[in-house]
Amino acid sequence: MRILYLPFEFPPFFMGGLGTYASEMAKRYARLGHSITVFAKNPGDAITRDLFEGVEVHRPLLVNAVDLIPLIIPEDVKKWPTPAQNYFAEVFMYNILSATKASNQLVKADKRDFDLIVAHDWLSTIAGIICKKEIRKPLILHLHSVEEGRGGGEGSTTVKSLEKLGGRMADLIVTVSYSMRDQLVSLGYEEKKIRVIHNGVDEKKYDPVRYSPEKIAEFRRKIGIGNDPMIFFVGRLAWIKGADTLVRAMPMILKEVPNAKLVLLGKGEQEGMIKSMISQLGLQDSVKLHLEFVDEKERLLYYAACDVACFPSKYEPFGIVCTEAMSMEKPVIVGATGTSGFREQIVPSGPDRSGAHINPDDPHDLAKFAIEFLKDENLRKQLGRNGRKAVMEKFTLDSVAEKTAKVYEEVAALPT
Repeated sequence: MRILYLPFEFPPFFMGGLGTYASEMAKRYARLGHSITVFAKNPGDAITRDLFEGVEVHRPLLVNAVDLIPLIIPEDVKKWPTPAQNYFAEVFMYNILSATKASNQLVKADKRDFDLIVAHDWLSTIAGIICKKEIRKPLILHLHSVEEGRGGGEGSTTVKSLEKLGGRMADLIVTVSYSMRDQLVSLGYEEKKIRVIHNGVDEKKYDPVRYSPEKIAEFRRKIGIGNDPMIFFVGRLAWIKGADTLVRAMPMILKEVPNAKLVLLGKGEQEGMIKSMISQLGLQDSVKLHLEFVDEKERLLYYAACDVACFPSKYEPFGIVCTEAMSMEKPVIVGATGTSGFREQIVPSGPDRSGAHINPDDPHDLAKFAIEFLKDENLRKQLGRNGRKAVMEKFTLDSVAEKTAKVYEEVAALPT
């Protein structure tokens, strides 16, 4: 297949998990023999055209449209903070420039041909729709999440409209969990268009055998944990991710496991509130706040060092942090209400148990399982082995790429 791929994020530009997903998938499609042409946002200093592990990448330089923002952005976006408005303008310009170059330069001038157009979320929906009309090829839309979920039930009217227009125009929608599929159907997306393909991890990179006891002990000393039991959270410090529920659970956990430590890694709007909660609850010695984003190499060390991983999200279409922790043989406690891809990863009971499902709003529920796991080393090891086994069977990036490529081939074969 010849695939026109529109992910918005792609190395060297990252904002979240989309850039990692797009780069890992694109290079695997290339290894499978497909031709991949990527259009990604240029952060301003990146080469405008290059080859990335067998993938052709275009990064059109954006023009400064700040003075035009009041004219080109919708009314609800005008209420966003200024940095977010500027971001919307950049997304808009990326879409227009990418669609123009792909359609006019590559297809019409250079006589290039594509079998398929692939867009991701609202971030590249505009370019996907334009390219479908201009080059008359099928469009696949990946929806990794939707604004109703990210916005806690509300969110931007404009972003929701872009997502739904993309869903109507797409020949197929790919999403990351059955829970996410159910949410899409409830919002009016056509069920017959939707395919579920779970996300995955690089099991060779996320492998606990790469970390010796000495290396783990050294890192634990570095972050101030020593030999104490460690609960680990990584993610945005935002209401939707539930880090505050973890902090609220700590006094109950400490009654049963007095030397337990909680490490929170991330940044976000809850930073001030969480600092205040730690002070009010007298948890200064038990909760370690690492208010930063770290690279993957260091994040892997946190996974290797922890005893239990906990992600009490209130909305999580898939949740790659859970898969990463499972691959590192850690028991995982996950929020499992509402739209939760975590539920499809963690087995909460039986011989294949790999962790626990909890109500992310209930610190007592979280504390109960944290105490159980921290007190039983043999149980932790068994849950970790089960989690790693599940990753090897269902959640590797290679298997995700193969499944996705098969779906692409089905759509590419549709009559235009």
